[in-house]
Amino acid sequence: MNTRRTFLMTVAAGSAALASAAHAQAKLDAKDPQAVALGYVADATKADTKRFPKYAAGQHCGNCALYQGKPADAAGACPIFGGKQVQAKGWCSAWAKKA
Repeated sequence: MNTRRTFLMTVAAGSAALASAAHAQAKLDAKDPQAVALGYVADATKADTKRFPKYAAGQHCGNCALYQGKPADAAGACPIFGGKQVQAKGWCSAWAKKA
């Protein structure tokens, strides 16, 4: 009985971990409502500077304090978008300078 219970708990925990990992690997769609609201673009040079005057040349996801990827990664997770992958070259209005 304990073996069966242990097995079922292990399967449940493994399934949850896989679901979480799959969600974290999802790429952010620029048409996602939250992405649109925050002005996310996959290429920072295409940021709408009229709508988002805060944008300045040189700002991109790869140098944002929220970006969870490594500096050499092409994409990394962003907590603003539920851990979805954003392009390192991308930008949104939540950009914050790294400390």
